[in-house]
Amino acid sequence: AENILTFPGGQVAIQTAALAFASNGVHSIVFTPGYQSTIESPHWAIGNAGVTQIPRDPDNNWQVDISKFKEAIRPNTKFLILNEPWNPGGIVMSHELQREIIDICQEDSIVILCDEVYRLLEHNECDRLPAMANAYEMGISAVTMSKPWGACGVTIGWLACQDLRMVQRLVDVQYFGTACVSRASEIQARMVLGASCVILKERREIVLRNKAQLMAFVEKYSEFFSVNKPNAGAIAFVKFKLFPSHVLGEQLALSGISIKPYYCFAEVDDESSEEKQHPCEAYQFRVGFGEVDFPSKLDALSRFVDEHADGWRRK
Repeated sequence: AENILTFPGGQVAIQTAALAFASNGVHSIVFTPGYQSTIESPHWAIGNAGVTQIPRDPDNNWQVDISKFKEAIRPNTKFLILNEPWNPGGIVMSHELQREIIDICQEDSIVILCDEVYRLLEHNECDRLPAMANAYEMGISAVTMSKPWGACGVTIGWLACQDLRMVQRLVDVQYFGTACVSRASEIQARMVLGASCVILKERREIVLRNKAQLMAFVEKYSEFFSVNKPNAGAIAFVKFKLFPSHVLGEQLALSGISIKPYYCFAEVDDESSEEKQHPCEAYQFRVGFGEVDFPSKLDALSRFVDEHADGWRRK
């Protein structure tokens, strides 16, 4: 379709959009913490006029703060990156909030790039937002095969956009990157999409089953952990209450358990002392629960907690 441009994965798609629309004197707005490319990509745009990072607040269920967004807009703000459903928290904004953001951007002709890689994995389908490419004439949807369909090895992503002039700008930038996508990957992607209903049904069942186990874990060990309950995707941003998540991650790694600490999604102080003062968000870490073998991994984490619980309580 003329409104869709394919790429070798979602990362290249996001970078291409930033190079096309955040260059030449454009000021951009992004939200943090977040997936790295949704924060960093406007910085790579040639001649960009700066990037404002607006923090998400766990006390606001990690939602976009409209008042802070309005305050950040400048006359040359022409590019906004959203990530809905939000990675790393697995939380999707309301329909009303999406509409409010679009209305604000419409007034100032701001392009919205929305990373929608976890879309179609909403835990309740009523929470599913319209794709940004459908909801807004200057909206771009970034999609990849890796998350909802679990087809990471296919390495196909795409950008969708209503405005064909915007599509042409993307094409012009794409020529400087990867102009040709693997034909074999495209064929595999068509095969996966042909079975989309079956795959998505199975994926949602796995996600919901594993989410229930994760929530039970957090409740059982609530003296050590808390979480803003996810409502989309296969991820959650869990808080460890005792010390920053990068310290916890180092301890877990010694037991062969891997997590994604907060520093993977936002800038933090590099020092790893447990006693050092850290922002409260630095205690968060991402948990992925989209795989069939997640229960065995959660069991390993439970055993680790049981082994260390008495020592943690004495601190």
